[in-house]
Amino acid sequence: MPRHCTRIEPEVSQIYVDADACPVKAEVERVGTRHGVKMHVVSNGGLRPSQNPLVDNVIVPEGPDIADMWIADRAGPGDVVITGDIPLAAKCVEAGARVLKHNGEALTAANIGNVLATRDLMTDLRAADPFRQGGGKGFTKADRSRFLEALERELRAAKRG
Repeated sequence: MPRHCTRIEPEVSQIYVDADACPVKAEVERVGTRHGVKMHVVSNGGLRPSQNPLVDNVIVPEGPDIADMWIADRAGPGDVVITGDIPLAAKCVEAGARVLKHNGEALTAANIGNVLATRDLMTDLRAADPFRQGGGKGFTKADRSRFLEALERELRAAKRG
């Protein structure tokens, strides 16, 4: 009897969303649903839970970096992480996950060191000069569009392995 082999497409394991200050939760859900990917939306609460069966609404206890630790403990190769938190991104990149910022910028092993160093430098500059506070760029339609393109690209790349 001949053996029949079927090629099994690699799946994206999961999408993790650092959700407390995430402006692209709806976009993640839309793209993740289209790809049939399990999504974990992690927050300290206060978000309207999704009714989508692919979305796991994870509420972690209050406290500094609890949501980040929850994601960092679980994300790995084949996963996609959505975060604006650079130290969390560094941990996830180190674990082999693909990481996107809200504006679509991919954080990779090639650039995470520079991004982390820049973040630390800016933190030091703000601490040294009390008048140098906040004032970052607003989130634009172009950022949202770049994010959607980047998420689609990362999910396809993760499926290819």
